[in-house]
Amino acid sequence: MNRKILLAEDDVNLGNLLRNYLAAKNYETSLFTTGNSAYDAFRPGIFDLCILDIMMPEMDGLTLAKAMRRIEPGIPLIFLTAKNQEDDVIEGFKTGADDYITKPFSMEELIYRIEAIFKRVSGRRPESRDDAYSIGNYAFDYKRQLLLFREESTTLTTKESELLALLCQHKNEVLERNYALRTIWIDDNYFNARSMDVYITRLRKYLKNDPSVKILNIHGKGYRLIC
Repeated sequence: MNRKILLAEDDVNLGNLLRNYLAAKNYETSLFTTGNSAYDAFRPGIFDLCILDIMMPEMDGLTLAKAMRRIEPGIPLIFLTAKNQEDDVIEGFKTGADDYITKPFSMEELIYRIEAIFKRVSGRRPESRDDAYSIGNYAFDYKRQLLLFREESTTLTTKESELLALLCQHKNEVLERNYALRTIWIDDNYFNARSMDVYITRLRKYLKNDPSVKILNIHGKGYRLIC
């Protein structure tokens, strides 16, 4: 069965070019030229991945990504945009994006990044031997991507789950930064490193209800989960 991709791109020529190229690579791609039309078509379980331009009419890509995450928290997202400032990249990752590609780009690069995400989310776990972890007073269900605290539950994104599982596997030890980047992000470049910082901040926020649980920065090395 072909993977299904939602492509939101307001440049019709570029959108058609991308859709045709992805179709040639056996990806079934639906093109939408406004944020609203992409949102109206989005339903849980229909698409395997979304590629979103940030600058779109009616609803920008960042707002669209947040809305999609509320509907399906684990859907993989790639931002495709001409904006290349660091703040824009970080803001994109804060919405839970899996990757960020700036225009102009090569079609081969886009396919590489898509395939890397699918490889990550469909079967390759970060050395996971368990589906359930205890983190202080929290219970973490890796398979269901749920973090449980008493009567409350938080649904994690795929990357959040993978990073938390990796921290759990190295509990009370140092999780080396470059190792985590290569395991989860595939590439340890600057923007992926900044993305991981954003995810660490989000995990700390999720775990704040138990003071005994901490994710420490180990200067020059990485992180340590204490619980």
